[in-house]
Amino acid sequence: MTEPAEKLCDDEALWRFSVAFYARPGVSEALIALQDRAGCDVNLMLYALWLGVCRGSPLTREELASADRIARTIRSDIVEPLRALRRKLRADRDADVQRLREGVKALELAAEKIVQVRLGRGARSSGSSAYPAARVAAAHANLALYLGPEIARSAEAATIGEALEAFIRD
Repeated sequence: MTEPAEKLCDDEALWRFSVAFYARPGVSEALIALQDRAGCDVNLMLYALWLGVCRGSPLTREELASADRIARTIRSDIVEPLRALRRKLRADRDADVQRLREGVKALELAAEKIVQVRLGRGARSSGSSAYPAARVAAAHANLALYLGPEIARSAEAATIGEALEAFIRD
């Protein structure tokens, strides 16, 4: 794992975890595929994983519902429209439009960071398990809870799970 567990539990820890984990081979593609194909929220998937890594305990349905409420407004009113615009601009070969697209991408990421900081603040009260195996098991359980039984068995979920185990080992 790139950071000690204690450092994964401060104010912007979810964001740092997300940036580091998202960069792992296959993770971004798997998360985006679940987002586009199944309507999953990348921030909530990363949150579920981070809670397992950070505190080593399972996420409850109530905590998941609360996290969804925290993310919902910014996701639907800001992140999704920015994502749609950024994707629409991708096909335009004009250099000025591509610079504009990069600005839209920066705004989209800034909105995602706001969501993650808010999610992270809501999770501050729990402690952290010292055992990597317990943290990995909790993260897997949390992701499965969010995805549901069918999507949790998908190739993308398996890719994310394998990347998580490697992340913890590193």
